[in-house]
Amino acid sequence: MNRSDASQRREVGLSTATFIVVANMVGTGVFTSLGFQVVGIRSTFALLALWLLGGVYALAGALCYGELAAAMPQSGGEYHFLSRLYHPAVGFVAGWVSATVGFAAPVAAASMAFGRYLSRVFPELPPTAAALTVAVVVSAVHLASLKARSTFQGMATTFKIVLVVGLIACGLALAKGQPVGLVPGKPDWLDCLSPAFAVSLVYVTYSYSGWNASVYLAGEVKDPGRTIPRSLLLGTAIVTLLYLLVNFVFLYSTPKSVLAGQVEVGYLAGERIFGPVGGRIMGLLISIGLISSISSMTWAGPRVLWALADDMPVFRRFAHVNKHGVPHRAVLVQLAIVVALVLTSSFDAVITYLGFTLAVCTFMAVLGVFVLRYRRRHLERPYQTWGYPVTPVVFLLVSAWMLVYLLVYRPVESMIGLATIVLGLVVYIVSRKKAASENPSVEVER
Repeated sequence: MNRSDASQRREVGLSTATFIVVANMVGTGVFTSLGFQVVGIRSTFALLALWLLGGVYALAGALCYGELAAAMPQSGGEYHFLSRLYHPAVGFVAGWVSATVGFAAPVAAASMAFGRYLSRVFPELPPTAAALTVAVVVSAVHLASLKARSTFQGMATTFKIVLVVGLIACGLALAKGQPVGLVPGKPDWLDCLSPAFAVSLVYVTYSYSGWNASVYLAGEVKDPGRTIPRSLLLGTAIVTLLYLLVNFVFLYSTPKSVLAGQVEVGYLAGERIFGPVGGRIMGLLISIGLISSISSMTWAGPRVLWALADDMPVFRRFAHVNKHGVPHRAVLVQLAIVVALVLTSSFDAVITYLGFTLAVCTFMAVLGVFVLRYRRRHLERPYQTWGYPVTPVVFLLVSAWMLVYLLVYRPVESMIGLATIVLGLVVYIVSRKKAASENPSVEVER
């Protein structure tokens, strides 16, 4: 059974599109990354400024993606945008990144975080075994019927959002507060300009990833020219507020020395807020909440590989679906990549590698706003980027700043990210030449 090319019905409204953005953004990063940030940044003001800058960065990206999606309202995200704005090869590389690691790496990171949190609650349980088990079980769920998948995802996402809001409320009401200096002095500003701040930004941008989620469903959204930009703005603004409050609660309730270098910051904060027993309960709840992130990425990721099969014969075998309409081969390929990452990489290495690789793709997409206006001046634009040209410039400058510092201070992960991109380009060239040799009537692009 192969994928149908039937046209999509536009049934997704503003509230659903906004919920999709929020559900995709609120995930692993906010429960795990603060411990790595406090190692190099001691200023509370700088730490919260880091999360605020991440929100501004995501908001600027959302504003730019809104214009791209309104002008080119088809599903596919960067794969679709970059193919039309630059060249099919550029779009393919973006799709390759999404299909190979763009979703598999977040699943691996969330699974690793699940294992670390659960092992705090049950010390006899090996974290790696727990990580592999949850990845396999969730993949099995996503091979089942649409009703089973939808019910599972809806329950997991609702639980996660309630958990975040409850943690904020309890932290503000019950925690015995640590000294929190929010009025910046010279050392605080120096922290904001430090290499540690720039490198830490990769954890924050990973935490905000998903701000472009509704763009991938553009072909199914009602009045996409208006609905998509609004959903991106609303969803990003809501998550920025939640993230600032959650990280304030972590810093308010728990000393930085306790958080430093730890993945399970939510568990540690839970111990300070509720006591040892309450901390274990909070750790268990957060581990359950992480299942939503694993599930959403397990659902979405194989569809990118599935979509590539339409354009690239080399991926045609992944277009095969089971009796439930699930691209089961693509699901299994993604699971294999997840298992490899869990077994061979540390949590922070996975996040750094993923953050660098995805930042390159989003940089090219936002740069595409300038390309769109220059090359397609007469194209109808139901929505234009607010604050243009400042908004895309802000996004591009922050991205470039982060990428340069990652290349300097995390060269191994950055070079592996570049190698992944180059490999995607090689696969594109080889597959196009093979297609042309098998069917000489097919013209290779440009």
